[in-house]
Amino acid sequence: MEASRGRRKVRRGIVVSDKMQKTVVVKIERQMLHPMYRKYIKRSKTFFAHDEENTAKIGDKVEIIETRPLSKNKCWRVSAILSQSLESRTKGAE
Repeated sequence: MEASRGRRKVRRGIVVSDKMQKTVVVKIERQMLHPMYRKYIKRSKTFFAHDEENTAKIGDKVEIIETRPLSKNKCWRVSAILSQSLESRTKGAE
């Protein structure tokens, strides 16, 4: 009998810190409608994501996927780098 894992959550965001080893901090912004004033306001949250090869740099747009707990704060991993920031592209060319 094969056990199914179920659907894993997938989020897209921007890397705001890559100072740790094999870990990046990803900021995810969303817009929500204010219940009283009926205006859209921005809300953001940061996630610690596992990056095995340390390929994601600050400013890169990445896709993260839910995984088993890897540490106290880390239960996401980087599944793909969607677009690189201008700074990381110019540093790689030097």
